[in-house]
Amino acid sequence: MAVKTKHWDASEHLESEEMIFAYINAAFEEGNPALVTAALGDVARARGMTQIAKMAGVSRESLYKALSAEGNPEFATIMKVMQALKLHVSVSKAEDKDECDNHGDARLSA
Repeated sequence: MAVKTKHWDASEHLESEEMIFAYINAAFEEGNPALVTAALGDVARARGMTQIAKMAGVSRESLYKALSAEGNPEFATIMKVMQALKLHVSVSKAEDKDECDNHGDARLSA
């Protein structure tokens, strides 16, 4: 018997500010830029891509492209999206060198 799968879209499950905050924080903690970009895309879709694009000062099409799996957004675009989502990054020194594999420890704040 064949197993049926269903496409799962994270943006359909980001229902509260707390969920969104935890989701973006988890992406940053992984340290993978592509994962951070994908998570920001999920949150932007959950909040309304058109509204986020307008608040970030970019076109909706450009934002979809930048936050897609194939996208490679500029840091400025990421910062504009974060501001539109009312989030910012703060950086602190990691306590344990092995904890972050020689990378800084970034945390999000709402």
